[in-house]
Amino acid sequence: MTVRKNQANLTADEKRRLVAAFVELKRTGPDAFVTTHNAFIMGDTDSGERTGHRSPSFLPWHRRFLLEFEQALQSVDASVALPYWDWTSDRSPRSSLWAPDFLGGTGRGLDGRVMDGPFAAATGSWPVNVRVDGRTYLRRALGSSTRDLPTRAEVDSVLAMATYDMAPWNSASDGFRNHLEGWRGVNLHNRVHVWVGGQMATGVSPNDPVFWLHHAFVDKLWAEWQRRHAGSGYLPLSGTPDVVDLRETMKPWNDVRPVDLLDHTAHYTFDTD
Repeated sequence: MTVRKNQANLTADEKRRLVAAFVELKRTGPDAFVTTHNAFIMGDTDSGERTGHRSPSFLPWHRRFLLEFEQALQSVDASVALPYWDWTSDRSPRSSLWAPDFLGGTGRGLDGRVMDGPFAAATGSWPVNVRVDGRTYLRRALGSSTRDLPTRAEVDSVLAMATYDMAPWNSASDGFRNHLEGWRGVNLHNRVHVWVGGQMATGVSPNDPVFWLHHAFVDKLWAEWQRRHAGSGYLPLSGTPDVVDLRETMKPWNDVRPVDLLDHTAHYTFDTD
């Protein structure tokens, strides 16, 4: 069984193997994950069909997305699992997450170009092929565009919400999903994307390896919410236009529904489970 660990607790060897799997996957395959994510973030709208974002299926959609990426990494190195970045505790650009032996640090002021670590352009192993502009290198601007990262108290205030989602089932909704996604209230998930900056603040955010660690933590928070609110569940159940009901298939896949992804322990556990 795959165990997803807090990135702060990874050994040096686990970091090295994870980085090597990222780089090898980049070398051997097209950037299909970046392309898919960008297509959905551009296509998901409050007033039309929405699946990956601004919608109840935000959480199961990304759970499936992470599972596919993790399996791709494991096809390179079976020992690898996606760690999670707990941004309520690792809150600084000086956190070990951003060290040269792991993800590398922030970008330079001139153009946001990441200059150190295994994903810096100078290594030649991390070209940004699917992009929103002409820049072909990984960019970051840690902490320069938004206030501090979310706190544990802010996370707990969202985890306390007893209803998963509610009409109008978009970025104007109340409920746990939308407050976690970040369109309402204290803004959790969206704020982290903006805090990292660079590609993470765009639809091509999976260009930055930290995307996967960020979403692994968002996924963990969903699992925590499920434990706290065992009597509540995914909504809507049926008959809702433009969004994915509990037993409806999620695009771009034809074999998975939200109901199939409610129990993460069928696929992996967290180190705190």
